Amino acid sequence: MPEKLQRQTAMYQQLADRLAEEIANGEYAPGSKLPSETELIEGYGVSRPTVRAAVAELRKMGVVVSWHGKGSFVRQQATPTAALERTIYRSGKGYINGETFSDAEAPTVSRSNITGQTAALLQREDPTAAFIVDRLLRDEGTSARAAHRLIIPFDVVEQAPELEDAPDAAPAKIYGHLAAAGHTLEWTETVTARSPLPDERTTLHMSESTSLLLTYRTTLNAETGHPLVLEELRASADNTALTFRITATKPPKAPK
Repeated sequence: MPEKLQRQTAMYQQLADRLAEEIANGEYAPGSKLPSETELIEGYGVSRPTVRAAVAELRKMGVVVSWHGKGSFVRQQATPTAALERTIYRSGKGYINGETFSDAEAPTVSRSNITGQTAALLQREDPTAAFIVDRLLRDEGTSARAAHRLIIPFDVVEQAPELEDAPDAAPAKIYGHLAAAGHTLEWTETVTARSPLPDERTTLHMSESTSLLLTYRTTLNAETGHPLVLEELRASADNTALTFRITATKPPKAPK
């Protein structure tokens, strides 16, 4: 291990830069484990908070990944990224999703009350009864995983009875049932990111340092702007990229 660091400001940054340089020079091979906190403290003459801040900085740089209870490891060479197509295409009177991910397991259906943010996104009272359909998706080429949740309020099911018989139909078929019930459809999609919960890391095979991409897709009645169904997609930012096909449309009318 190299000489101890000289005490300066931003010691954690100095340590992070030193470790990143050693990784780049091959002292720590891809997939190898970094020294423990105690070893780094003793080797570089720094405090435990400095070591933790330096390792956190390396995670931000994308140099290492950390696993709870196991330590920090040098990131493997570039992992193939799965492109998750978010475009919706028209096909005759129906719809086609551009997604290449397929079901990794059979979907599960439950009846529950939606509350909080979910109810707000659907502009429903808190609580509101709904079908909740959960899917685990997988990309065959890269083994990337994504969790998909579809929420169908019961008042929408009353308008399209086919939804009660098969709420776990593919989303594109759900759109078709809504259109057949007389709705002209449009969609809004919002993408954000946050740290994954422990069960999300396990399900999606995510490292502790990877951000979770969180996408909300709302299907609306285009004439009234009223939300019909809501989809929530969760995927690892480490191996998944969301792609959108953008088509120019007329600007919305200014409110009177």
